[in-house]
Amino acid sequence: MMENSQNTQNISISSPPDGNNDAGLLDSYSKTVVDVVKKASNAVVHIRVKRKLPAQNQQNNKIDPLATGSGFLISSDGFVVTNHHVIENAEEILVTTQDGIENKAELIGHDAATDLAVIKIFNGNFHPVSFADSDKLQAGQLAIAIGNPFGFQHTVTAGVVSALGRTLRTQKGRLIDDVIQTDAALNPGNSGGPLMDSSGRVIGVNTAVIRMAQGLCFAVSSNLAQFITSKIITEGKVKRAFLGIVGQTINLSVRMVSYNKLVKPTGVYVTEIVSTGKSYNSELFSGDIIIGFNDKPVGSIDDLHKLLDAGTIGQRLQMIVLRGGISKIITVIPAEMDM
Repeated sequence: MMENSQNTQNISISSPPDGNNDAGLLDSYSKTVVDVVKKASNAVVHIRVKRKLPAQNQQNNKIDPLATGSGFLISSDGFVVTNHHVIENAEEILVTTQDGIENKAELIGHDAATDLAVIKIFNGNFHPVSFADSDKLQAGQLAIAIGNPFGFQHTVTAGVVSALGRTLRTQKGRLIDDVIQTDAALNPGNSGGPLMDSSGRVIGVNTAVIRMAQGLCFAVSSNLAQFITSKIITEGKVKRAFLGIVGQTINLSVRMVSYNKLVKPTGVYVTEIVSTGKSYNSELFSGDIIIGFNDKPVGSIDDLHKLLDAGTIGQRLQMIVLRGGISKIITVIPAEMDM
C-alpha cells in the first residue's frame, strides 16, 4: 500500500455558537440589576400629593387634586429627595416606604430652578442610598431606575447612559445644567426616583421624558443634586441673584461683533427695567444689549442666569452693554431672588 506523501494542514473548525456565551452575559447582566434592586429598593418611596387647587377649579371634577411620584431616602433620619414638580402646590404629602408604612411628610425646601425638593419622614426603618460622582460617568454604562410609574410601586427599568452634559429647561424657564440622558424607560410617576449605577449608587434624579419619543429620558446629575439638596437641608433654600430686568436673546450684526471684538454673536436685549428697590439697575436702559457680566461674556438669557449665582448677591459688579452699537461698562448690584 502506498503512503500519501502530500503535506497535510491542521484546519481548525469552530463549532457554531450555541448561545451559551450570550446566556452567560445575560445572566451576569440580570444578576447586576437584581443586586442593585436588592440593595437600593428599600430606599425608594412612593409619594402621593394632595394639591391646592385654585378656587375656580374646586368644583371641577375633571381636575384630580391628587398626584403621585417617587423619591428616595438619602439619610437614616428620613430625608427624602424628589422633584420640585412632584410636590409643587402641595397641601399634604404622603410617603409610603417599601415596607408599607405611610408617613405624612414635612417639606424641608425646594428649588424650582433645578426641579429638586427635599421632604422628611419620621416613622420607619430607613435604608438610604448614597450619591455617586457623576463626573466619572461614561456614555454607555448601565443605568437602572426604580420608581412608581402610574402608581405601579417599585417598578424597575434598566438601560444605559445615553449622553452626558445635556441641558433641560424647567417650567420656570431656567436651564438645568449637567443633565444625564438615558434610555431606561421612565413614565409619569417615575419623577423624583433614583437613576443608579451598577453598584446601586445614585447617579441622577429622574425628572423628565419627552412625550411621543422613544428612549429619551432625563435625570438631574447626582453631583448637582447632592449640592442642591445639601443647601436645602442646611439653609432651607438655594440662593440665587436677580437684576430686575426683562430681556431676550438676539443676534448681533457682523459689524457690531467685529467692531467690539466680541466672542459671541448674540446678546441679551433689555426690553424692560423693573424697579424692585432691591437690586441696583438704574444704569441700565431699555434697548441696551448685555454682552458681558462679571468678567464673563454673555450671549443669552441662559448665560446671564448661570452667572447670577449666590456669590453675586449684593456685590457691586461690572456689566458690559452695547448702547448705540458701542460697548459701555456700567455697574449693577444683583439682589437675592425670592424663590
